[in-house]
Amino acid sequence: MDKERVIISKDKASSPFFVGVDVGGTEIKIGIVDDIAQTLCFTKISTLVDKGPQDTAQRTSAAIDLAIREAGLDPSDVVRVGLAVPGLTNFAYLNEDWRNISFQDEMAKYCTVPLTFENDANAAAYGEHWAGLGKDKNYNSMMLLTLGTGVGCGIIIDDRLVIGTNKHGGECGHNIVDSSEYARMCNCGHRGHLEAYTSATGVARRTFELLETGIRTSLQSRVQVDGMPDTEKRKLPKMLYEEALNGDEFSIKMIKDTAKWLGIGIVTLMHTIDPNCVLIGGAMTFGGKGDRIGEMFLQWIKDEVNFRAFALLAKNIVIDFAVLGSDAGYLGAAGVARKDFRC
Repeated sequence: MDKERVIISKDKASSPFFVGVDVGGTEIKIGIVDDIAQTLCFTKISTLVDKGPQDTAQRTSAAIDLAIREAGLDPSDVVRVGLAVPGLTNFAYLNEDWRNISFQDEMAKYCTVPLTFENDANAAAYGEHWAGLGKDKNYNSMMLLTLGTGVGCGIIIDDRLVIGTNKHGGECGHNIVDSSEYARMCNCGHRGHLEAYTSATGVARRTFELLETGIRTSLQSRVQVDGMPDTEKRKLPKMLYEEALNGDEFSIKMIKDTAKWLGIGIVTLMHTIDPNCVLIGGAMTFGGKGDRIGEMFLQWIKDEVNFRAFALLAKNIVIDFAVLGSDAGYLGAAGVARKDFRC
């Protein structure tokens, strides 16, 4: 189960204060966060992508000002704002219109304090490091893999995010796990990437292709194979989980195969980075921590790692589910803002 969000009062907080903003395609999460990752106020607003980044920046800034007041603070108490966005530069990749306008520049028109801009997967990883399992266990090097439409990843080594020369560090969803000529096609247009096998999109495609062959599974009664709309196909990973709970062998095998590919990807990263731990998060965790299928999924990942990794690394690595859930983004955004402030 994810950590429950705790809101503290100003008198229990440790200054200075930061704002974490997690920009998503549907909503924007905003948190006022103190120096030790405690939240004083949390709110969210609709992104309204079609209105463009200028409108969103203006409304986000207004929501930040209101949240600061609700936290009992003065705007001058906030020293930096962190922005977590889907994208690799200071442009938020929410649609084509957003790609042409710098969201960071738009936010700077309204914010009177410095801004820190970070990719959303990196921010989530830093959130888990600073405020989640990494904080609880004092891990200084860790990775977070988020399983959703794609596979996001954030890497922290010695308390620092791996960004890279071109800001493409940590794009591990595009690591190659299958170099064969007929490897599966990734969302990015290349073959054999981890994302093609372990994202919700990839799992849905694999499942649908097998359903079209007429394979025996209880899913057949829930899926209209001929002419099935893409909106329904996207629900297939959730259906796999539900049917696996009911003992459907096909669904269990699909989840196990996903764990196998994820384990292969994790071993490559372990041999490259040698982290304290690897965390699994995102929307597709098949029930996650404490759930029977979720725990099976995690154990299958560990089994694959134990089979393929150097024995010493396999023995010492911690592989677990992330604990912050959807709060990782705004907490991580505040955390990287804090790190910039202290540099």
